[in-house]
Amino acid sequence: MARIPNALIDEIRQAVDIADVIGQDIQLRKSGHNLMGHCPFHQDDTPSFSVNEEKQFFYCFSCHRTGNVFGYLQQRHDLSFPEAVRQVAKFANIAVPVADDQATNRPASPNRPLYEFHTQTAELYHHLLVNTAAGQGALKYLLDRGMTRELIDQFQLGFAPAVADQEVLVNFAKEQGLEYDTLRSTGLFRLDQDGQLHDRFVDRVMYPIKNERGQVIAFSGRLLQAKGNEQAPKYLNSPETPIFNKRFVLFNLDEAKKAARQTGQLTLMEGFMDVISAYGAGLKTGIASMGTSFTSEQIQIIQRLTSQLVICYDGDSAGQNAIRRALQLLRSTAPDLSLQVVQMPAGLDPDEYVQANGGAAFVRYYEQHQVDPVAFELAYLRQGLNLNNQSELLSYLEAALQVIAQLQQPMAQGVYLNQLASEFNLDLGTLQAQLQQIKPVVTPPRTAPPQARTSPTASPVVTTPKIINRVERAEQLLLYWFLNYPEWRGHLLAQTNLVMPDTNYQTLYLAAQGYVVEHPQYQVADFMASLQAHPNLVQTLSQIEQLDVQMQVDDEMINDCLQVLLQESPLDEQIKQVQQALKEASATKDQMQIAQLTQQLVDLYQQQQQVKGRGE
Repeated sequence: MARIPNALIDEIRQAVDIADVIGQDIQLRKSGHNLMGHCPFHQDDTPSFSVNEEKQFFYCFSCHRTGNVFGYLQQRHDLSFPEAVRQVAKFANIAVPVADDQATNRPASPNRPLYEFHTQTAELYHHLLVNTAAGQGALKYLLDRGMTRELIDQFQLGFAPAVADQEVLVNFAKEQGLEYDTLRSTGLFRLDQDGQLHDRFVDRVMYPIKNERGQVIAFSGRLLQAKGNEQAPKYLNSPETPIFNKRFVLFNLDEAKKAARQTGQLTLMEGFMDVISAYGAGLKTGIASMGTSFTSEQIQIIQRLTSQLVICYDGDSAGQNAIRRALQLLRSTAPDLSLQVVQMPAGLDPDEYVQANGGAAFVRYYEQHQVDPVAFELAYLRQGLNLNNQSELLSYLEAALQVIAQLQQPMAQGVYLNQLASEFNLDLGTLQAQLQQIKPVVTPPRTAPPQARTSPTASPVVTTPKIINRVERAEQLLLYWFLNYPEWRGHLLAQTNLVMPDTNYQTLYLAAQGYVVEHPQYQVADFMASLQAHPNLVQTLSQIEQLDVQMQVDDEMINDCLQVLLQESPLDEQIKQVQQALKEASATKDQMQIAQLTQQLVDLYQQQQQVKGRGE
């Protein structure tokens, strides 16, 4: 296997967020400064698995597994270090040296030019929208629709101008010197009969489509103005390409998943503008399918990221029908997913509601009008019915009971039966008897939970919290300050007689000294990578980085810890030695030796108390 250069390993590690990689296996949710989830390495009923996004490492408070992004993949998926690096590189779309010597002429990442050209195209379209005269009409259109410049920049909205004497993207592509076949495979051009390339998007407001990692992979262009009798579609999307398959893509997922870690839920919407307007209003969990039917592949992605989904579609009949189809697919594909529905007022979508009533009013409506799927289904079934007509009422009640019968909880069934009895003045007992006659269609149990909590080699772990004494606490604090506070390194290095009593801490201290010489800017994940051959040191480092310490450090704090190590620790060792000698003297009944050792032990205890008193 070809060796991966160290500089490239660093580039790969820094190109990803460890939470995104781990988030493919387990759900993570914000808790304090870190993200928490169920540990994938042992049976974990209470979330004990912590991911530190700032420092880019993970740590389990129960089984004490730890490491950076490479270490996670090595432990979770039983990979070698080079295999883990290559997997992260693939995730980040970074080329690495190929393993097959016979394939050295093949690019390791054939799709990289496509990603790069899409990124450049998004930047070009955005520039044309906000900085040129050609984009002023499109910019006015967006501002008139309630978009702010902040939102336009956030979503990198752009403009593909009308073709006049030249085609903007064709000429831009020529300047980049890309090969003809590469340009064809981007999906951003159309071909004429002679095989010549032409801009696919013309006179359209451009919405970049990004993958889960935030890379631009496609575009959707909205027609700015009618084209006479050309019958041009209002929205034109990129065709499927090697980097874009609409069945696997959800608009704004790269941003929404970050918000989902805070709120615990995602919000499914119909259109791009719905998501953008909701984002501007403060609801940042919005995602949207690609203008097509909701797919099982998209559901699997959602289920991996959250356990709660809110559906917020348009309030018209088409929107209600779409909600019902989505609920049916969700129930069959992801029965464990908790679902809620927000029914918008008739004739309004979320974008229109924000424009008409403001962002704050939309957020209030969203929070106050969430109903469960059964409540939605019952409301849906009565649309267009005259419930004063006995025949239509009986049909509705029969259909309603079929829906209620799907509920597994008797209490939930009772709530809806009581509502029907109260609304239509019916006998509750009769409804209950009728319900008993309906045999519900039970969804088969899942063969595996939505997130694996055990690994092939994992076993249940029972741990006892470790008690940290004064000496070990001093070792931990001094190491933390040495690594995270460069201004104190010189002071600590000047203590030539400083030796950590614990071999593990001393070894880590020596490794840290070597690391900071070569890396003036300390990065936890990077330091962990340098310690990969010593798992015990990686675990010790993780425990140190989890410390809850004061932000401000002063001379007194440093010197207190130094005193513990330089004075208390030697005394501790002497006391242990005298205690052992006393034990041996007692076994031989040497009374003189026992008396001398006892007095020596008393003197050492008095010295220890004096030292501790000075440190308090």
